Amino acid sequence: MPTTINVILQQDLSNLGKTGEVVKVRPGYARNYLLPKQLAAAATIKNINRLEHEKKAAASRAAKSKAAATELAAKIDATPVVLARKAGEGDKLFGSVTSAEIATALKEKGVDVDRRKIELAEPIKALGSFALVVKLGFDVTATVKVEVTRK
Repeated sequence: MPTTINVILQQDLSNLGKTGEVVKVRPGYARNYLLPKQLAAAATIKNINRLEHEKKAAASRAAKSKAAATELAAKIDATPVVLARKAGEGDKLFGSVTSAEIATALKEKGVDVDRRKIELAEPIKALGSFALVVKLGFDVTATVKVEVTRK
């Protein structure tokens, strides 16, 4: 009887490894815990080939998503946003400009961005020019230039 067998992890396990790794475990641990709970699969040639195929497909999807994020970043960088708001003394706004309003203004110009991706520490409450970071994922960021003018 073998002292260890190879299994492919289906989920991250803190004491064994990450999803998709081939690890050696004791036969009883695999047979009584990992396999019945579908935390791992037997490391057969068929399962290893399926795993490799899934890794290639995931890498391809990630590359396409990163390319789309990079393209969107270029559009955001090239699209300035000008918002006209009522302001009082000292160039203070009557209200504020939020990330939702910036996202709406970008959408009107043909650039669709989720408001939660626009990093705005606090709403803009004064007239002026602002450069805001937009995190698009995959380590891709863009800078949107927002200018708040008097109405």
